[in-house]
Amino acid sequence: MEVNDRDILNVKDLHVQVKTDNGSSTLVQDINFGIEKGKILGLVGESGSGKTVTSMSILQLHDKKNMDIRGSITLQGRELNGLENKEMRKIRGKDIAFIMQNPMNAFTPVFTIGHQFIETIKSHTLLNKKQAKKLAIDVMESVNLPDPYKLLKNYPFQLSGGMLQRVMIAMAACLQPSVIIADEPTTALDLHSQLLVLRLLDKIRSEYGTSILLISHDLGVISEMADDVIVMQHGRIVETANVLELFDNPRHEYTKKLLRTRPTLYSQKQPYTYML
Repeated sequence: MEVNDRDILNVKDLHVQVKTDNGSSTLVQDINFGIEKGKILGLVGESGSGKTVTSMSILQLHDKKNMDIRGSITLQGRELNGLENKEMRKIRGKDIAFIMQNPMNAFTPVFTIGHQFIETIKSHTLLNKKQAKKLAIDVMESVNLPDPYKLLKNYPFQLSGGMLQRVMIAMAACLQPSVIIADEPTTALDLHSQLLVLRLLDKIRSEYGTSILLISHDLGVISEMADDVIVMQHGRIVETANVLELFDNPRHEYTKKLLRTRPTLYSQKQPYTYML
């Protein structure tokens, strides 16, 4: 995938090695891609293909003592690779947000949703508690989450996985980041909740112009959402294409294999509602 000036996020010549007792082992190599403003880039491949290693590298979440990350990762022209943790913490959440597979892991069980939502906003803005609460409620309403006032009073364990995931997406979107990285955001959810989450991500993309890196092993999800697709195998990119081109005319044998085994849950288009 060619890099161009319109890209919000650029990854160039990414090479990640993990240090072991026997030397070092390469996890990903020769990774190059960019994401334009308001576009969804799908990143697919089986477990162990390097998808999550790539996303963790972008977010600079690897243990730098054990990982060697080479190459360039730029967000709106700013180099992220090698930034100090203090600087990266300012960027994560505000300029680039992360949505993980298991939403329960994103929340501390002993604090209410509201406490965590408000503190997230306050840590990246100059808003006071009252202003942060208003922003949280406004965002939750804008993405059609029911009864935000009640939701903010709940503890994480009181919400379903699907609802927690939607709250986490609202939190990710509240500061209008340039990029959202969504790592298998629907894997742990039932079909109904999956559809709600996907529609919510698409709503955020269209309303805020947010670019999304959507990581999945599920080509059914990718076919619903992505504009372009990267296919990874054994730590390398084996194919990149427009989503329609990829599904109509896959070139690599590995891509053809993935397409043959893809689920058909998303094959029938139908109108969806955001409300549970």
